[in-house]
Amino acid sequence: MTHDGEQAVAVGAGVDWDAAAAAFDDEPDHGLRAPGVRAAWAARLRSWLPGHPADVLDLGCGTGSMSLLAAEQGHRVTGVDSSPAMAGRARAKLAGRDAVVLRGDAASPPVGERRYDVVLVRHVLWTLPGPAAVLRHWRTLLRPGGRFVLVEGVWGAVAPVGIPADRLVALLEPVTRHARVERLSDDPALWGKAVDDERYAVLATV
Repeated sequence: MTHDGEQAVAVGAGVDWDAAAAAFDDEPDHGLRAPGVRAAWAARLRSWLPGHPADVLDLGCGTGSMSLLAAEQGHRVTGVDSSPAMAGRARAKLAGRDAVVLRGDAASPPVGERRYDVVLVRHVLWTLPGPAAVLRHWRTLLRPGGRFVLVEGVWGAVAPVGIPADRLVALLEPVTRHARVERLSDDPALWGKAVDDERYAVLATV
């Protein structure tokens, strides 16, 4: 039996993210190039983020698609990604916005003493070892009353990887006051196609 994160880390460690950056946005939910997919994610994000301008920390931001949506909605965004190529593409997308993109480890982002209203993470936690410890550290990056917006799932029929929603809620329990799950699998507009695996968001306040 493997501990949480071990199989995921093996999968994530095998990916050359710099090499993957050029084609990363070809996936409908990565590049958000299709107007319907982009609109679906923008609507979800608007419902998840504060209704006033807030400081959002987007960890493992990739090419910056979610960061850009948040910035377009009036938030101040800090994106973090370990891949120079991904970070470079994110900086290009966010040029002219109230946003900065840092190169660094999502598990321990290089933000110093800065604190945020939102920690936003999409499809990243499942790749990190020791998710409970990672969440404890991320909790220290939030201001009182801040929130986690965590989009995760379980993928693959033969050798599934990811974090089930109930497991993530349990991991959040020691560091949050309230968490709720929003199921995303039944909204094909988010993915550009119908999906039958487990995809969800957990919204948790601290």
